Amino acid sequence: MATHLVTGAGSGIGAALADRLAARGDDLWLLARDAGRATQLRERFPGAQTLVGDLGDPARLSWAFSHQSVPPQLDALIHVAGIVELGPVGETPVATWQQQLNVNAVAPAELTRLMLPALRTARGHVVFVNSGAGLRVSPEWGSYAASKFAVRAIADALREEERGNGVRVTTVYPGRTATPMQEKVHQQEGAAYDAARWIDPASVAATILAALDLPRDAELTELTVRPGA
Repeated sequence: MATHLVTGAGSGIGAALADRLAARGDDLWLLARDAGRATQLRERFPGAQTLVGDLGDPARLSWAFSHQSVPPQLDALIHVAGIVELGPVGETPVATWQQQLNVNAVAPAELTRLMLPALRTARGHVVFVNSGAGLRVSPEWGSYAASKFAVRAIADALREEERGNGVRVTTVYPGRTATPMQEKVHQQEGAAYDAARWIDPASVAATILAALDLPRDAELTELTVRPGA
């Protein structure tokens, strides 16, 4: 039985992944931004344990965890949570840049740092659910893509730094996926949203599981997932 810490388990890809992990009997730790959200997650996933920490304020994660029990060993840390705000670089205020960088890049880096002892103990696996915007940038996506390019750099550095400790690192780059975030993106783009056009979150979850379940003699470093025809 493996132990996993998942962020963003409240909806979309994170919820689909947590469903799959729980169904096969794995132990779940779920990150929640506050106590109310933690209660909702425990109701949604009976038997799961929760950690409370605000990804929007990564400098306080260490303090928050010092007042809670944390997993002594982790087979996987899976970063799914993220936020998106679109807009031209010339019209994007500093607060918007900082918020996306904090939640999408700095917080995953800090959470990984805090959980590395538990990951090293288990020779575990860190999965970063990135985005197609972490590979290519389109107009109006500058600040979000910058945060996702940063995540790619974090993952690539971490992979080489932790190879000797037996910690594997995978980055998954999903294309447009039928999640609440994608619905928000369509609203910002002024486009009609049709979930049937996009990837089912369960399909991305299946991709993550393929990386997690790969035998120890191999490592999937990067996976790109795109909507089917």
